[in-house]
Amino acid sequence: MTKAAELRELADTDLETKLIEARRELFNLRFQLATGRLDNIARIPEVRREIARLLTLQGERARSEEN
Repeated sequence: MTKAAELRELADTDLETKLIEARRELFNLRFQLATGRLDNIARIPEVRREIARLLTLQGERARSEEN
């Protein structure tokens, strides 16, 4: 899990890449859960929070560009 302070230092393209990777990981975790192969169920909420952090930072940057 990456902290918001570390994420703020990344460039926009890096944030987008991390978001794509996190969404792909969440998809894979959900697929593993559905097939009964997921060992660490607690990872799903962690990835969801990371996605939320990334989306929040993207929104903050978009709003700061508008102003």
